[in-house]
Amino acid sequence: MSTDRYVSPLSERYASREMQYIFSPDMKFRTWRKLWIALAETEMELGLSQNGRPVITQEQIDEMKEHAEDINYEVAKAREKEVRHDVMSHVYAYGQQCPKAAGIIHLGATSCYVGDNTDIIVMTEALRLVKKKLVNVIAELADFAEKYKDLPTLAFTHFQPAQPTTVGKRATLWAQEFCLDLEDLDHVLSTMKLLGSKGTTGTQASFLELFDGDQEKIDQIDPMIARKMGFEKCCPVSGQTYSRKVDTRVCNVLAGIAASAHKMSNDIRLLQHLKEVEEPFEKSQIGSSAMAYKRNPMRSERIASLSRFVMIDALNPAVTSATQWFERTLDDSANKRLSIPEAFLATDGILDLCLNVVDGLVVYDKVITKHLMSELPFMATENIMMDAVKMGGNRQELHEKIRKLSMEAGANVKREGKDNNLLELIAADPSFNMTQEELVKTMDPSRYVGRAPLQVRKFLEEVVSPILEENQQLLGFKAQINV
Repeated sequence: MSTDRYVSPLSERYASREMQYIFSPDMKFRTWRKLWIALAETEMELGLSQNGRPVITQEQIDEMKEHAEDINYEVAKAREKEVRHDVMSHVYAYGQQCPKAAGIIHLGATSCYVGDNTDIIVMTEALRLVKKKLVNVIAELADFAEKYKDLPTLAFTHFQPAQPTTVGKRATLWAQEFCLDLEDLDHVLSTMKLLGSKGTTGTQASFLELFDGDQEKIDQIDPMIARKMGFEKCCPVSGQTYSRKVDTRVCNVLAGIAASAHKMSNDIRLLQHLKEVEEPFEKSQIGSSAMAYKRNPMRSERIASLSRFVMIDALNPAVTSATQWFERTLDDSANKRLSIPEAFLATDGILDLCLNVVDGLVVYDKVITKHLMSELPFMATENIMMDAVKMGGNRQELHEKIRKLSMEAGANVKREGKDNNLLELIAADPSFNMTQEELVKTMDPSRYVGRAPLQVRKFLEEVVSPILEENQQLLGFKAQINV
């Protein structure tokens, strides 16, 4: 680790090695060379010739393939200092290793042929890694929801006590948002297309010259390159670059995942404050430098922190897309080098943290029950009132009495710090004709969770199970977090 210059915490602290490799120089420049090989092969297979002689030979292709992986970085770096152009520096460096092929590398192409196609390839690989981790987050939440589908808990609206739900049902709300993100991710993945080889302004004019105006051969160039690089299609039309709206769509998917993770992490932080649920806390972990007893939800806080970064970062490609001039302008380049990799690296860190937190969530069922029971008498008043009406009471009169008794019990709790004594107050009122023992029997929390357990089962069976079955080959991933 360098200690005398800035090092991105996304690499040092948050993102996995797998995601870091996808955005590494090795991945980038090896992909450039694969693209140059694909272009040269395509031109050779289409019979590119001059005066009846082939312009590109198999010997040249073989030489290029021999050096597809061993990038001579020092040569490229020295050359770039001279010419101030990264693509031409790497064309030169590749040519130094491939003297027989040096003259045909990058033939007919512009810089965006390697730059933009590589960006699409890299983003596609990164989306696949994001998908793998996202599917596993959904699977972890499904296991958690199944385990706790029947455990009643106090639900909140406006963070005020409302009707009960179950711990498992709440987890399905988190899982559902991630399922929506997966739908968006799958859609974007299915539409990823290479730029292809379109030339300086997207007209393929250079290839029209190379192939002596043979339109049929030129029509085959992009599909052949796409197949060689593992894609189905290239953009049907373009300027010099692929539409920067693609970057916007990709980052919007990542921002959606970040929003879902942020919401879940906020809920977990609030539940940890209530001492109902707790994220993993290791034996030697320190919660506070001053307060030794503290167990801060630091991983959930980190999820929220990184998520805010990704959501805001998504504005970058949107603005870049909106401000491109005609067929090409270069004010996208520096921004893309930062905004796209960092969005992926941060999202990768977020999902690793989500996997770690959900996998180790601790549920304190006795605290949950205690909190629920302290509020349940208020929520049971409608049932109590109906039971009293069945025994001859007047619904309107009983409603007013319950309203007043609830206010009195609420004042005892909030002003006096006493326990909720609503049941005692109701039992003492002869209008209800019910003993305290009879009232206590109505306090079974499972009576008040509605269809929550059934909703969990149906959601897992009808929504989550098909997702997990379809993506079975991605399951079983376990995250490692650095700090």
